[in-house]
Amino acid sequence: MTDCNHAHWRPSHDYRPLERQAERRTWAVVVLTGVTMVAEIVAGTLFGSMALLADGWHMASHMVAIGLAALAYLLARRYADDRRFAFGTWKIEVLAGFASALLLVVVVVGMLGESLWRMLEPAPIAYDQALWVAIIGLLVNLASAWLLRDQHDHHHGHDHDHDHDHDHHHDAYADHPAAPRSGGRDLNRHAAFIHVLTDALTSVAAIVALLGGKFFGWAWLDPLMGVIGALVIGFWAKGLLVETAKALLDREMDDPLVERVRDRLERIPDTEVTDLHLWRVGKAQYTCILSLVTHQGHSPDRYKAALAEFDELVHITAEVNLCREPAHGGQTI
Repeated sequence: MTDCNHAHWRPSHDYRPLERQAERRTWAVVVLTGVTMVAEIVAGTLFGSMALLADGWHMASHMVAIGLAALAYLLARRYADDRRFAFGTWKIEVLAGFASALLLVVVVVGMLGESLWRMLEPAPIAYDQALWVAIIGLLVNLASAWLLRDQHDHHHGHDHDHDHDHDHHHDAYADHPAAPRSGGRDLNRHAAFIHVLTDALTSVAAIVALLGGKFFGWAWLDPLMGVIGALVIGFWAKGLLVETAKALLDREMDDPLVERVRDRLERIPDTEVTDLHLWRVGKAQYTCILSLVTHQGHSPDRYKAALAEFDELVHITAEVNLCREPAHGGQTI
């Protein structure tokens, strides 16, 4: 047997960015939120402040969600080379984003219930104390949002080719070209960002409501702002649920890239795409399985070259079928 670099034929299927900035920043937010949570709970217990205690436990719920995002980064990195994951571990991060979206739904239900109850049964509010809590919470969440802001990721890829001949003129080819130059959305980071953004929104709403109540006696403003905030958070949660579920369920066949790939292949003379499947395996990376029919016996390399312009395609498997029936009334090959 001739010598062969077998590593060339056994590529990595880790399509996540190699840099760890998002992971480090998420852990930083977990620590920041945790320190603030402990400080508020301790202060609320020592000074008998229900406002401090309530905000402290509220921050605890967000620390759980953001901690889930950080844990997802850790697990995705730890199992990146585990061959049990057919197309890498990116979907661990997406799953964490989906779970965070579900937690947001729970927050929305709780906010709506509490706000509607407060409308029916108004409760006395310690405005000065509550204002300090809201301001501290807003500052912490603004710092967290800054840490989790969208970053331009650096992508790295590996090249590999697989070309196998099969009977009945079937050729299979798998290719992993360079990763895309433009990255997609990090759904895990985005979910954590939405959590701190919703917390910041509730803090702003609380400050407005508390100021209105303190200076104008508008006690009704506090539950009203709670309802408005819940509706806004619900809208964000719905968008996050749809986006993460789409990736988890591989519902990508309405992506414009599908028709672009099909059109590019069928521009090759005497080529018909008979089957095409495309789904995401990274933020903006896709794998593609396709079947083609031709009378000319085009090789998989011909189609590889045609799809090289699509940086998004990091893993391609193509089956080329040779048709022996006459083409457009012509002679049989």
